[in-house]
Amino acid sequence: MENNKKFAELAAKGLLQSEELYRYVLETSVNPREPEPLKELRDITAGHPMAGMGTAPDAGQLMTMLLKLVDAKKTIEVGVFTGYSLLLTALTIPEDGKIIAIDLNRDSYEIGLPVIKRAGVEHKIDFREAEALPVLDQLLKDNENEGSFDYAFVDADKVNYWNYHEMLMKLLKVGGVVVYDNTLWGGSVAMPEEQTPEILKSGRRATLEFNKLLAGDARVQISHVPLGDGITVCRRIY
Repeated sequence: MENNKKFAELAAKGLLQSEELYRYVLETSVNPREPEPLKELRDITAGHPMAGMGTAPDAGQLMTMLLKLVDAKKTIEVGVFTGYSLLLTALTIPEDGKIIAIDLNRDSYEIGLPVIKRAGVEHKIDFREAEALPVLDQLLKDNENEGSFDYAFVDADKVNYWNYHEMLMKLLKVGGVVVYDNTLWGGSVAMPEEQTPEILKSGRRATLEFNKLLAGDARVQISHVPLGDGITVCRRIY
């Protein structure tokens, strides 16, 4: 009983986590099941100077399961980068599924596009090189889009996360899921302001505010998951 209590205390403090443990999870449960196109794209992205912006493979594995659980067919992606999360979505949804993918930078998307084409899923993707808020606003002008999307993934400018959320709550159907990336912001959300590296400070403030707003949003069920840089899963309940 005493050993169980000590174990629980250590787990609660996160003292059982380590790079070695994370590597074990990847090598045992994630990497062996990662589709070859995703492995290829992850390897290509690793050479990019901003490779850290890519979706973590363990987070991607959970997202794949969520897509299956909600039987997603019509989805939105805000922030694409080289397309890892976009590719996993395209591989998971049905042959006639569609993804509206929005990013300001088509150049990054072009890095992953050859892999997407070889995987045979480019036809599922409607890529829009634009700021996301005007695109989402335009979608909402068509009444048929309201409450019609099954799933959304957001990995974009943190200061607009709540603006994206408000629009997605109208576009997602009841029971639909949206996943927000980087909701632990390099661990800075648990740091005192004065100890936070300067480069993380603005994002930390935006992330703290967003997390607080999500926690109080009665329209969604949430689960804040410490995978990658933190993902928050929200299921619309009304």
